[in-house]
Amino acid sequence: MLSVCLSEPQLKGIVTRLYCRHGFYLQMLPDGTLDGTKDESSSFLLFNLIPVGLRIVAIQSTKSGLYIGMNSEGHLYTSEHFTPECKFKECVFENYYVTYSSILYRQTQSGRAWYIGINRDGQVMKGNRVKKTKGAAHFLPKLIEVAMYREPSLHEVAEQSPPRKTAKTSDSPVHKNGKKGKVLPVPKAS
Repeated sequence: MLSVCLSEPQLKGIVTRLYCRHGFYLQMLPDGTLDGTKDESSSFLLFNLIPVGLRIVAIQSTKSGLYIGMNSEGHLYTSEHFTPECKFKECVFENYYVTYSSILYRQTQSGRAWYIGINRDGQVMKGNRVKKTKGAAHFLPKLIEVAMYREPSLHEVAEQSPPRKTAKTSDSPVHKNGKKGKVLPVPKAS
């Protein structure tokens, strides 16, 4: 029987550039700032798309190692640590564009998902302002290479989560049917 060491890379993901339908590449600058650029030669365009569930990915800058997260107000931020806010559902549209929506947060009343988006000026948008049918949310992942990754760990999430202002009465995600959902941790790699 073959034993597998959990410290070895187990997940097949990709290194990619994310090209928005509005004509910008998503980039993460060294200080953690996210924005769009038309400069294809920028060294801050490469991201690891790491599978962390069925059609769920973590998006990590290859340059800085920071993860993209979305907070309870819909703002995108960068995080040194992988947290539940760093999980995005990846959906492919008929036109082959891909959308990335927050796993945790959505509109309270309608249940509409919150998406990563870049506006026509190249600025990242609040997730609760981005609609899945609009160009701001549509990305073409431009494959650079296939890579193997270790599963991101959710250890010490409570201590590592960035402080944030919360306008909601509950931190639990609310789903379309109005029921509160549970956040299940990713099994910790030993």
